[in-house]
Amino acid sequence: MAKWIPFPYDNAEYLHGAAALKKHWSRLHAGDAEPWPKDDKVVEAWALFHAGDFHKAFEAGHKAGGAGITVANKAQAIYANYLEKNVKAKLEMFLDVAARAEAQQAAEPRNPNAFYWQAYAIGRYSQGISVTKALAQGLGGKVKQALETTIQLAPAHADSHIALGSFHAEVIDKVGKLLGRTQGADTATGLKAFKQALKLNPTSAIAMVEFANGLVMLEGDKRMAEAEKLYASAAASTPMDAMERLDVEMAKAELED
Repeated sequence: MAKWIPFPYDNAEYLHGAAALKKHWSRLHAGDAEPWPKDDKVVEAWALFHAGDFHKAFEAGHKAGGAGITVANKAQAIYANYLEKNVKAKLEMFLDVAARAEAQQAAEPRNPNAFYWQAYAIGRYSQGISVTKALAQGLGGKVKQALETTIQLAPAHADSHIALGSFHAEVIDKVGKLLGRTQGADTATGLKAFKQALKLNPTSAIAMVEFANGLVMLEGDKRMAEAEKLYASAAASTPMDAMERLDVEMAKAELED
C-alpha cells in the first residue's frame, strides 16, 4: 500500500487517552452512533483515528478485528475522501472499504455501521467514476438500500441521514427529477433527510456542508443564500477531532469559491 499522507493540521487538541475519549465519546460519535468499544485495542484504534493518525488507526483496527473493522473502514474512507491525491488509489481504497463492510455485514447483520460504511464507500466511489456511470452499473440501488438498512437498525444515525439526502440530491442533479424517480430519488425525501440529520446532530459541520450542497443541487440558485449561511455556520464551528477539522476546512474552502 502506498504511503498515506499525514494529517495536515496541528492535532494537539485531538489527542485523547482512554478516559478522555470515553468522556467525549457521545459527542464524537453523534454522527455514527458507534457504541463505546469493549476491547481496549479498539479504543486505542479510535484514539488514533480521532487524533488524525488515519493509517495507524486503520492498521490497529484491522488487526483488532471485530468492532475494530469499523475503525479501519472509517479511517480508510475518511483518509481517501479528504487526503488521498491519487485518484486510482482513492477509488481502490473505497472499494476495499466496501468489500470489508460487506463481509462485516455477514458476520454482524445488525451492525448499522457495517451497512453505513459500505454505502459511504460506494457513494464516494460513484462520485469518483461519475454518478451517471455508477447508476448504470446499479450502484445507486446498493447505496440507497444500505443507507435505509442503517437507519432501520439505528434511527439516530445522523450520518446515514446526511448520506441519504446526498444520494437523492446527487441523482436528481445528474439525471433530473424524472429519471431520478426510476432510481428512487426525489426532492422532498432528500430535503427531509438533510433536516433530520441536523436535528440529530445540530453541530455537525459535514451535515451543514452536505445540506448546503444538496439545497443547490435539488432546488438551484434560489437556495444559494441559504446554502451560504450553512457553509458559514460550518466554517465557524469548533472541531472536536481531526475528521471534524477536515470538515470545517472544507466549509471554509466552499465559502472562498
